Amino acid sequence: MSRRPYIRPMSKTTWYMRNGRYKVYVLRELTSFLVAFYSFHLICVLAILATGSAEKWDSYVAAQQCTGWIVFHSVALLYFLFYQTFPWFKLAPKAMPVQVGDKKLPDSYIIIGHYVAWVIISAFIFWLAGVFS
Repeated sequence: MSRRPYIRPMSKTTWYMRNGRYKVYVLRELTSFLVAFYSFHLICVLAILATGSAEKWDSYVAAQQCTGWIVFHSVALLYFLFYQTFPWFKLAPKAMPVQVGDKKLPDSYIIIGHYVAWVIISAFIFWLAGVFS
């Protein structure tokens, strides 16, 4: 009789394709590449601003207005929303249970509160940026 333990065979490259939760997990983790790209992009923008050259800044802004960059930023925004923001808001009641007296506040109130705060803060930032006249 063999005393070797059973080792379940597992594919090293497609293990996450077997379960829907694993797929969502991998997609969520892939946002780290977008975060790294945006961090590098921000450093490059700060370097352009540090030069103080209006011509370099104008050429950067013109480059950001091409269709490819607009599509990329739009897709990245949707990706962040669906795989980072919305799941975090759903997780908030578990991370921050609110108790009022003897009763626990319903999860939906906390989730709705987060969305309302998000809309208010976004509207304030848009107002500061001059989007709303």
